[in-house]
Amino acid sequence: MDLTLNEVLKAVDGELIVRNNDGNFEKISTDTRKIEESSLFIALKGNNFNGNNYAVKAIKIGATVAIIDEINFKIEELNNEGTIIKVNDTKTALGALAKYYREKLGIKVVGITGSTGKTSTKDLVAAFLSGKYSVFKTKGNFNNEIGLPLMIFELNSSYDIAVLEMGTSNFNEIHRLANIARPDMGIITNIGVSHIEYLKTRENILKEKLSITDFFEKDNVLIINCENDMLQKVEKNTDFKVEKTGYDKKYDLYAENIELTDESTSFDAVNSNGSSYRFKLNMVGEHNIQNALLGIRIAENFGLTFEEMELGLKNLEATSMRLEFIKKDNCTIINDCYNASPDSMKSALNVLETYSGNRKIAILGDMGELGDFSKLAHKNVGRDAIGKVDMLLTLGEFKKDYQSGFGDNTFVFESKDELQKYLKKTIKNGDVILVKASRSAKFEDIVKYIESL
Repeated sequence: MDLTLNEVLKAVDGELIVRNNDGNFEKISTDTRKIEESSLFIALKGNNFNGNNYAVKAIKIGATVAIIDEINFKIEELNNEGTIIKVNDTKTALGALAKYYREKLGIKVVGITGSTGKTSTKDLVAAFLSGKYSVFKTKGNFNNEIGLPLMIFELNSSYDIAVLEMGTSNFNEIHRLANIARPDMGIITNIGVSHIEYLKTRENILKEKLSITDFFEKDNVLIINCENDMLQKVEKNTDFKVEKTGYDKKYDLYAENIELTDESTSFDAVNSNGSSYRFKLNMVGEHNIQNALLGIRIAENFGLTFEEMELGLKNLEATSMRLEFIKKDNCTIINDCYNASPDSMKSALNVLETYSGNRKIAILGDMGELGDFSKLAHKNVGRDAIGKVDMLLTLGEFKKDYQSGFGDNTFVFESKDELQKYLKKTIKNGDVILVKASRSAKFEDIVKYIESL
């Protein structure tokens, strides 16, 4: 990496307590299980681990530098190897070093936040921009105060633009992420009820998401999806640019002539100049039109033509387990196990409803971090499934709340094993089966079981 030891010391406000080498390193790691030769190891602490206890091990297996906030070893244990920097807090140091490195690289950054749709939007933004630029995008769900810095450390001067996802579960997290990443442009996909257990109200969630603009100046741009009721209330201001997307012709970019099929989504994108272009996404669901409009508007701000965006779409790489269609001889599985919220459940059920097949079966598990809203949210999803689903199979803490919303043809199970045994004798030719729950439920196990039948 293009960082010197002196730059690291300056960035993290650290004290050099041991120096046994020149301090050069090629990568940054927070996990000794994945450490590589010539790495800088940052010793993070959690509820059940303390990375400071592994500083000596990190040096012995290849790290040249370690940043710690506790000295839990004797200097002689290093055997005259490695360089050790002490800081007040290693998590803070991780973010500070990432911020310094991002500023040194000087590449453009697009930050994406929202209650749902962040990852799909990230995939689309990166694809559109790739029609003209070299683009990096967040891998998986590395979107928190540890994951975001680690993504920044994967950047180098070969990239023109970084598309970085920013997640939150509590107050001020987006502010801290924005301080690290300093996005040139921001996107808010929507405001739902994800993490309402901690943020309490949708108004608080909106305020938290808007923190992505905390370091914006007049030339910075925020792009919002105004098909969301809360984002419709965001007004344009003089501090930075606000651009709106959706279906209304008054927006900066809008979609019309929408066509939804089992395998694709097509629409005309029309900008404020009256220019239009028909896009076809190999993604299903109307929600992806809203995600795509955000990406198209970002690309317009970077000077891409519609034709260049179309070229970039050929590079679209969607994150796995998000509306992934698995076609078997006897049935089709819609694997949407990456995460779940009331909004994403509704979108997935809409896709299931419009997909061609015989019986429509939904296998739904718990949605997390909804707090006091949990029981009602699960009941409402059950209600929303009425008319879209022939059979509802539920598992988890709130399985009976789904049942109270959906009513007849709800089948409640106590375990995955019990549910899978039922599936084995129930699945018929032509069934379309949606599998969805929060990530912690690991419903991909159910997907794999259906695939094996």
